[in-house]
Amino acid sequence: MTAPPLRSLKSRLVGRLVALQAILLTLLVLLVVGALWASGYLIDDRDEDYAIEVVQKAVERGADGGLMLRQTPQLARVRADVPDLWFVVTDAQGYLLSEGAVPPDFARIGHSLDHINQGRLGWQISDDPKRFAARFKRVDTAAGSVQILTATQGAMPAGKAALAAALIFAVIGLPCLLLMTLATLFATPAVVRRALAGLDEAASEAGRVDIDRRGARVSLQNVPLEIGPLVTAFNGALRRLDHGYERHKRFLTDAAHELRTPVAIVQTRLESFPDGADKSRLLEDVSRLATLAEQLLDLQRLDLHPDEMGRVDLVDLARRVASDLAPLAIAAGYEVSFAAEAPVITVLGDQASLERALINLVQNAIAHGGRKGTISVAVEKSGAIAVSDEGPGIRPEHREQIFEPFHRLQAQNRGVGLGLNIVREIVRRHNGRIVVLGETSKGACFRMAFPLVRDDQDDGAASKRTARGN
Repeated sequence: MTAPPLRSLKSRLVGRLVALQAILLTLLVLLVVGALWASGYLIDDRDEDYAIEVVQKAVERGADGGLMLRQTPQLARVRADVPDLWFVVTDAQGYLLSEGAVPPDFARIGHSLDHINQGRLGWQISDDPKRFAARFKRVDTAAGSVQILTATQGAMPAGKAALAAALIFAVIGLPCLLLMTLATLFATPAVVRRALAGLDEAASEAGRVDIDRRGARVSLQNVPLEIGPLVTAFNGALRRLDHGYERHKRFLTDAAHELRTPVAIVQTRLESFPDGADKSRLLEDVSRLATLAEQLLDLQRLDLHPDEMGRVDLVDLARRVASDLAPLAIAAGYEVSFAAEAPVITVLGDQASLERALINLVQNAIAHGGRKGTISVAVEKSGAIAVSDEGPGIRPEHREQIFEPFHRLQAQNRGVGLGLNIVREIVRRHNGRIVVLGETSKGACFRMAFPLVRDDQDDGAASKRTARGN
């Protein structure tokens, strides 16, 4: 099942903040426009061009060239709705058409405004009802260009009202929204980055958590309050894992120690039996049990620390292991050879662990080398030890699997499958590398490579050991 792609917190915040700002700004503009409209300060709810537009559609030329009105439904509606309807229509030829009771102030205007296209005259004030607001405008009609003067207004059409509101929003709302969006796009990533800076540190600490560094916890110092419960739960999980590992470690250690005693007793009693095939097989089985117990203890002794390591001469270590295991190899039908490219080759490590790793490799060669040929132990100047045999070899596809715990290439193999796993762990904890070389059917070669010791490393390790001793 494919995991869903992760979404950036910054993109989520930017998208949602911009959407929220757009909604709030739209509501604010509508509220302000509505309030100003209701108060009459911004937009009057009356359409002062209403009567002019109705008269404009009705004006036409008469047979004598004068101005006349064509009866239209809109004109009839205005006459019915406005009892005091009045208007004056004039053209450039001096013709005049009027209807209704024209206020005296406007009746005297005549053709004095012919040179003006449009305008407003007067304003209706509550304490002076005799003063009327009038609107005049020059428009094109069926009779040509005429000027219409009237004081009649109509209700603002819904289309015009919507258009006016849209224009106001475009002039005021959109620039504000654009400015807020740009501010959000640039400010939000910076704010999120600063607010979540503690998470980067926490993630770095979590990335350093390892089974070799038990007891490590993620700090809550710079973590945002909302992320605190997650970090606390993570630290709790680490604490439970540490406790479980310690219980597991104690169990294996106790089991291995308890196993060694009865194995040693059985081995002692078997040695008193008369020699024979049954005794040899039983001793071999007991030896396997003893090896398993030792390997379980080796697994628990792998908790190495840099301050517990010192200078280890690989040449001396390899010569001693080859010498100690030579009788066992010769008894199994092998010859043993040892070679070193230099008298002294030094690495920084734990001598007992490195010795155990080399012993396991030589024992592995004895067990799987086909009981013929030569087992070679060679120390290279680069800080590597190679153990080779002339047995059947290991196929390339199996060269990684053999290091897994309890993995055996052959079901009838009498080993338990822990030796090579222990070797890999020891090499890994020494910052080294182990590989399997050799061609198939021409033997196997296990090569452990370690970083050579530097003088500053040796001085540092020595000072730490001195401090621990004090």
